Amino acid sequence: MPDQMFLLANLVIMVAYVSIMVAILVPVGRAGQLRTNKLAVATSMIFFSCAVGHALHAIMAYHAILRGSETHHMTAETLGWSWTSALWDAGTAAVGVYYWTLRRSYGVLLGQGAIYVDPWGQHRLDEAVARERAARDVAEAQRATLATVVEHSDDAIIGLTPEGLITAWNRGAEKVFGYTAAEMLGRPATLLADQQGAEHQHELLADVRHGAGGRSYEARRLRKDGTPVDLAVTVTAIADQAGTVIGVSAIARDITAAKEAAERRHAVEERTHQAQRMESLGNLAGGVAHDFNNILAIIGNYTDFAIEETTDKPQVQDDLKQARTAVERASNLTRQLLTFTRGDAIQPRDIDLNASIAEVHAMLERTIGEHITLMALPMQQPLVVHADPGQIQQVLLNLAINARDAMPEGGTLVMEAGIATLDGDEINMQPPLPAGTYSRLLVSDTGHGMSADTAARVFEPFYTTKPRGKGTGLGLATVYGIVTQAGGSINIYSEPDLGTTFRIYLPLVANPAAVDTPVSRQEPARGDGYTVLAVEDEPALSRVVARIAGNHGYHVIVAANGAQALKLHEQHGCDLLLTDVIMPEMSGPRLADLLHERDPELPVVYMSGYSNGLLGTTHVLDEDITFLEKPFTAWELLHKLSAARRANSSSRRQ
Repeated sequence: MPDQMFLLANLVIMVAYVSIMVAILVPVGRAGQLRTNKLAVATSMIFFSCAVGHALHAIMAYHAILRGSETHHMTAETLGWSWTSALWDAGTAAVGVYYWTLRRSYGVLLGQGAIYVDPWGQHRLDEAVARERAARDVAEAQRATLATVVEHSDDAIIGLTPEGLITAWNRGAEKVFGYTAAEMLGRPATLLADQQGAEHQHELLADVRHGAGGRSYEARRLRKDGTPVDLAVTVTAIADQAGTVIGVSAIARDITAAKEAAERRHAVEERTHQAQRMESLGNLAGGVAHDFNNILAIIGNYTDFAIEETTDKPQVQDDLKQARTAVERASNLTRQLLTFTRGDAIQPRDIDLNASIAEVHAMLERTIGEHITLMALPMQQPLVVHADPGQIQQVLLNLAINARDAMPEGGTLVMEAGIATLDGDEINMQPPLPAGTYSRLLVSDTGHGMSADTAARVFEPFYTTKPRGKGTGLGLATVYGIVTQAGGSINIYSEPDLGTTFRIYLPLVANPAAVDTPVSRQEPARGDGYTVLAVEDEPALSRVVARIAGNHGYHVIVAANGAQALKLHEQHGCDLLLTDVIMPEMSGPRLADLLHERDPELPVVYMSGYSNGLLGTTHVLDEDITFLEKPFTAWELLHKLSAARRANSSSRRQ
């Protein structure tokens, strides 16, 4: 009976161990961990070994029952099974040692409760589980934070398949491009580009798929409404653990405003450099103007003398008139040089631009040519600015002549006056103007136009697109100088084969005084024996002054310098001083000061080859003086002398 119970107990234990082994191996096998989960495999080996050991014990008990009383005597067969069982138990013990070695390094088999865990091991398992859970929570929090940052970034962050289909679209992308995520997910990224941009995208994605890595570049793409947007784009490949490219990330930043600001800064720098070049040239022009205008005054006036003496020789007079015309051209050239550099003598006053347009229209109507349709569009109300009327007419004439030359086969020329409101952010104004309301002169033609490169240089002095001998390159430079001198700005818009439009903006006069009207050309009053002390260090020009004034009734005393003028005044006195401004040893203003100590009421007329504007900026002359600019004509000289006499008479009566 005991043998039967032993047999049954071993069979039951064997079955239990086999069941436990199966319970371990089946889920481990389903989880694919038969090769990696050594602890589970070692555990199942223990139960298998124990099951085999109990099977051996059961066999030994079975043989003992069959032989009855013989079981108390060890047979060779029973002894063999005993050794087999003992050796198997030793192997089972070795497996157990291996199991406990692994058990110290592994926390669980498949999960909590899979096998029995001792209290100390359970504590270690709990710590490991807590660490794993904490790490998982941190990772989840980081992923959530990263997702939030991506979603709320102002930059467009876009996920793509390697073929270019959109898989992710954040709010920044919605702001930049105007499309919602629902509109873009699953659609090709080429939807955001024109044809050239789409080709570039295809080439870029092909390079990324072949392992080219990330790229950074600038590109222009299209918003939902069709407007272009400039972007700084960074493209990065997304690869799996095996290195295969499974996607592409693209980060795009809107740099449209930054590029516009850079272009605006560049435009300002260009205008500054242009102004500096003009200033340098103006200093040079002002330096040579004095001597050059002295020479022109001599040539011009002696030519006039020759014309007066050859009334009986018309052919000679025609030749002399050609020379006089050349003098006038040279004088205008010098004046233009000084005008665009703000060195010209100006007499600003309140004028109506409508009147300026009317006067220029009347001049051009007879001379511009029948192939040009000339239109003048003044405002119905006065448009008053503070400027030199002659200079405003010069601006309109220069622009009109350029327009005529741009329409050799005919066209339309429009001169228009109006009012414009500026916001102060215009980038194509030369120079820029603050926000406000301005008068606007518009001169537009339907000529051949000009390229952007040409338009950017038209205000440079001596730059011209006309053939050699047909233009000096100072016309538009002069326009620029006049406009800026009047506190205004100029804008040019031109397209090849369509035409050109110049817009000139000048400050409006808030409370205009009486608008001046042109003075008719009257004969100057005669000298009536007035004594003029003429001080000029150029002998030929001194003789010109003496001859002109003497022939018109003045008594002229000529001095070559300030010291000689003081002696002559002391000996003979004078009624009026006519003096050059810049002279060796003693300047004209210094001479006038010394003579005013003797005669405080002595009228003075200053003359110079330098412009009054240039002398005024250097504080050589005051603003309220009577000034005669060289080269001058006889009519201009006599009128200045007459004006000085009238001013002196008025002051004495007061």
